Formats: sequence, structure tokens, C-alpha cells
Amino acid sequence: MSTGNEIERRDSEDQSEAQIFSALLTPHRSLNRTGFLAVMLFLSAVSFVTGLVFLMMGAWPVLGFFGLDVLVIWWAFKVNFRAARASEEIVVTPSELRVRRVSHRGQVAEWTFNPLWVRLDLEIDEDFGLEHLYLISRGRRLQLAGFLGPEEKTSFYNGLVEALNAAKRGPTFNPIR
Repeated sequence: MSTGNEIERRDSEDQSEAQIFSALLTPHRSLNRTGFLAVMLFLSAVSFVTGLVFLMMGAWPVLGFFGLDVLVIWWAFKVNFRAARASEEIVVTPSELRVRRVSHRGQVAEWTFNPLWVRLDLEIDEDFGLEHLYLISRGRRLQLAGFLGPEEKTSFYNGLVEALNAAKRGPTFNPIR
């Protein structure tokens, strides 16, 4: 049997744990499945026709090498699509900063930090812009947004700084709620 105090406490915890910032980062892939099929059909057709020309000239082993080229390109695309399954989720609440990283193999790693004690470290290259973004807390250093480009990392960094500053200010009282 529960008392009303427990319910009130859970409600007040839910209000204080409202997400300030949430981002799901995934690697960019410019070629979708339909494009992949179109490219593979085109490569297969060109390789087959070219291989037939060499077969007619008497160079029959070339046909096999063209087939091997298509097979290697297909394998490279499959590896690329598998790597696209990786993701990184960053959530900032007033009391914690959670980072959840899922590898392309489905392995999950999670870290939890106190947003009051976290600081961000940047590595900026003069030619390329923001190269690396790190979370630092208690001597631990965690790289974030490794697969984003420099402009995307800068935008992500600005949003994360705003969220950490809001978490450091603490929750605001809203009497209308």
C-alpha cells in the first residue's frame, strides 16, 4: 500500500528531471538503399558488358575479375551501411548529463555526469574548424560527436553549452504550472 506522499514525490521528481537538451547523433550517409541498388545494377551491367567484350577477344579471365570487382564494391557498401547503425544520444537534465553510445555492432556504453561539474574541451584546427569535442569530469575525458563534421560539431557544441548553462542555473519556478 502506498501513501500519497510517494506519488507527490514522484511528480515533483518528474518536473525537476525535465529534459533541457536531447540529441540523437547518427552518422550521415548520402546513399540510401534505392540508390545502392541503382549503383550496383549499373556497375554490374557495365562490368558484365565489358567482360563480354574481353571474352569475345579471347581474354576470358578478365570476365571473372570484373565480377570480383563488383563483389568487392558490394561488400564495401555493406560494411558502410553497417557502420551507419552507430548512434550517440546525449540528454541533459537539471541533475545529470547522460551519454549513451551504441556501436554499429549494437554494443551499448553509457556514462552519467553531474552537469554542474562537467566542462567542455575543444580541439580547433585553423583550416578545418572544430575537430574534436570532449566532455571532462573528474579526470575522465569522453569524446563526443566524433562522426559529425566541423560545422555540425560547432552547432552541437553551442546547443550543449546552452543546456549546461541552463542546468547550472537550476530549475526555474513557474507558478502557472
